[in-house]
Amino acid sequence: MTKPDRLQITVLGATGSIGTSTLDVVARHPDRYQIHALTANTNVDEMLALCEKWKPRYAVMNDVASAGELSRSLLAKSNPAEVLSGESGLLAVVEDNEVDCVVAAIVGAAGLVSTLAAAKAGKRVLLANKEALVMSGRLFMDTARENDAVLMPVDSEHNAIFQCMPDCLTENHSSVKMTNQQASAGIERILLTASGGPFRTWSVDQLHDVTPEQAVNHPNWDMGRKISVDSATLMNKGLELIEAYWLFDMDIANIDVVIHPQSVIHSMVTYSDGSVLAQLGNPDMRTPIAHALAWPERIASGVEPLNIFDVAKLDFEQPDLSRFPCLRLCYEAIKKGGSAMIVLNAANEVAVAAFLDEKIGFNDIAILIEKTLNAANITEDVSTLEDIIEADAMARIITNEYISAKQ
Repeated sequence: MTKPDRLQITVLGATGSIGTSTLDVVARHPDRYQIHALTANTNVDEMLALCEKWKPRYAVMNDVASAGELSRSLLAKSNPAEVLSGESGLLAVVEDNEVDCVVAAIVGAAGLVSTLAAAKAGKRVLLANKEALVMSGRLFMDTARENDAVLMPVDSEHNAIFQCMPDCLTENHSSVKMTNQQASAGIERILLTASGGPFRTWSVDQLHDVTPEQAVNHPNWDMGRKISVDSATLMNKGLELIEAYWLFDMDIANIDVVIHPQSVIHSMVTYSDGSVLAQLGNPDMRTPIAHALAWPERIASGVEPLNIFDVAKLDFEQPDLSRFPCLRLCYEAIKKGGSAMIVLNAANEVAVAAFLDEKIGFNDIAILIEKTLNAANITEDVSTLEDIIEADAMARIITNEYISAKQ
């Protein structure tokens, strides 16, 4: 069978914000890209609409019941898409030989196995699932290198850093080729920008009374509920800190978080000659997605160019770790190493879910994470997927026990 001229794309998490933005970019370039497979959690109605529009070869739902419902609906519309389910379905559509590019946009630890499989299959991986890299770290990067995967960061901050790196580090493939070359390229520091979230100026006492509705209302970005809460606690920036640590092979002492409320500068790189390179743009995920899809070319994303006169000014602050301890905990987890980052991520996912369900308060999120980190058995050797899954499960049990004790 002759391979299609258009790049064949699997979108993991097609109904989420990153998936939606990806499909918007793809729709602007029908001559370049074709959707091979779409996956979703349990939203059958939305997936049905996507299948009708995109006519993918495969559609994957999280469970058998959702897959069955989607299959019956597609049959009624004479849509030929083959419906798969569960982890086996996800693996099938990332490992498929016809697939060129996998957009890894499943939120949280749920995206680990499929994202790792895409790297192992040597695909071009558009990495929007930061938790997969936070959890698997060295294993993920080694897998990508060993299988010649092209790993392109989609998070706006890491995509900005990638764009600010010199050609000698990026021209051969992608960020997975950057190991141990930063010093010779004159790179000294990475400045990871953060909006500060909706509570940037709030006191600790004010944060005590934050509601889920307030926490998911981000001032600059349109994101899912879990990521919006992470942004509000600065945990999202902490996870991005860990992601940058692995992606760009930088000592954690050389990565700084900078609060930049306008969200216009998406990140910066400083060099030994005194230069600071920054990537600027409107806060719209279609820009980094378009860059990652087409690199090393540039294509239209649908995003309006930044009008610097409208911005007028750019502000920068140091993060307050006393008001936002989640960021401090991320620094500490990196320094601890081993399974600490896995434990931190698992505890955060459980705590955020409990907060959204109004079982705990906003400030309790960081408290629960720290308690779990202190109680968990942090192991040095997490070199296999089984090690990672075991550490993740253990941390979730501990955090849930703390939450139950509060009830």
